[in-house]
Amino acid sequence: MKYLKQSALLIASAVFLVSCFEKNRKETAKTETTSKKHWSNGAQLVISVSMQFETGGQPEGAESPFSGTPLPKGQPDLAAESWYRYGANEGIYRMLDLWKKYDIKVTSHVVGTAAEKYPDIAKAIAAGGHEIAAHGISWDNQWDKNYADELRFVKDGVDAVEKITGQKATGYNCNWLRRSPNTLKVLQELGFLYHIDDLSRDEPFITKVSGKNFVVMPYTLRNNDIVNIEGKNWSPDQFLAQLKFEFDRLYEEGASRRRMMSISFHDRIGGTPAMVHAMEEFIKYTKEKKGVVYMRKDEIAKMIVNDPETPIDNSEDMYNN
Repeated sequence: MKYLKQSALLIASAVFLVSCFEKNRKETAKTETTSKKHWSNGAQLVISVSMQFETGGQPEGAESPFSGTPLPKGQPDLAAESWYRYGANEGIYRMLDLWKKYDIKVTSHVVGTAAEKYPDIAKAIAAGGHEIAAHGISWDNQWDKNYADELRFVKDGVDAVEKITGQKATGYNCNWLRRSPNTLKVLQELGFLYHIDDLSRDEPFITKVSGKNFVVMPYTLRNNDIVNIEGKNWSPDQFLAQLKFEFDRLYEEGASRRRMMSISFHDRIGGTPAMVHAMEEFIKYTKEKKGVVYMRKDEIAKMIVNDPETPIDNSEDMYNN
């Protein structure tokens, strides 16, 4: 009887130990799964802000709050021109102050003629440690240009801005994202690392251009001031709510997969007092979470271009060979 009791105790102890081991194993596996970092810098969510500098690069009759009643061709629209100048006089500098306050580095796609007209602004952006990216020599279409003309258009813009800022662009943004079938081949020929004229994912990916890797850094219409504030007449608090909702979902998803949040501001729109206030509130909101990192797009592209976890998507293969 004594031996039976001892055996029962031994069996019960063994069962208990096995149970504890199995529980610990499952908890460890769960922790390893949930704590896996999908960004090499350990971020759970990467946020990248675009600050488009376009003032002075716009053509006659460019869209403005007064576009609904355009003036006769050749007649200067002085009200519209003053609206654009707001970006140079106030908007860029107000945003630069915000980025400096929170030590955030952004990507600024700079129109070549805007930099030529306002060189001090282009220099101030570069001096703040922000990325100088390309946006063409002027605010003009690319989709209707042949290869040679498009290459010259892009190169002229890059050269003009580099001469002023000392930075050679490695990232590109077309006017209203509307590329030609040759755009990526042009960019690759000119030594670009990435472009942003794509809306297909919530993370950067690789596409093959003439058989070589080229980074696609998805842009946004959802978190874009020109679309929602100027286009849909949202109020800044509506824009802030959109940013928070987007952030919450992407941050949650970021625990199990690579996620990036893109935000876009334009000098004359995102640089208004109310919009900068809304963005500051958003920055404070994101700072409450661990693993949130704000990054320039060129830094993101360099981080993921050779990462085996980066998706490869050749949906536009028919244009890129």
